[in-house]
Amino acid sequence: MSRITLMAKDAEGMREATDAEVVAAARAVLGRRFRRGAALTSPAIARDYLAMKYALHEREVFVAIWLDTRHRVLGHTELFHGTIDGASVHPREVVKEALRQNASACLISHNHPSAVGEPSRADEAITLRLKAALELVDIRLVDHLITAGGTCVSLAERGIL
Repeated sequence: MSRITLMAKDAEGMREATDAEVVAAARAVLGRRFRRGAALTSPAIARDYLAMKYALHEREVFVAIWLDTRHRVLGHTELFHGTIDGASVHPREVVKEALRQNASACLISHNHPSAVGEPSRADEAITLRLKAALELVDIRLVDHLITAGGTCVSLAERGIL
């Protein structure tokens, strides 16, 4: 198996980059691709960003990415923080923030600290509740992504949305 070596520059010259430096650089690149006004041209951009940012958190974090009519990023909000195995999600608060962001669409995501990406019945139920609540104010729920370890599962691709 081949190994890729990335280099870093410091006061003494060039040296092999540490794993932490590589991850930090990847986060910076994904962050630039995910800044306000950037178009989500493919699901892979959102997956990569969310997997890198939330996959290794010790507690559940429920986030929303707010989009305009052309699916350009308006913002990114961590809405709810939970425990190692769950977070309480309140549709009223999601709708309130969506209106504050003036979003036309959104993508929601949460992580599974267990590193098991399989959606639970509760994940499916909250997805449908949020979809219905957002539809009342003409905001489209594009997807619900679950990050776990290095993977990202799409509930839209599973036919739940």
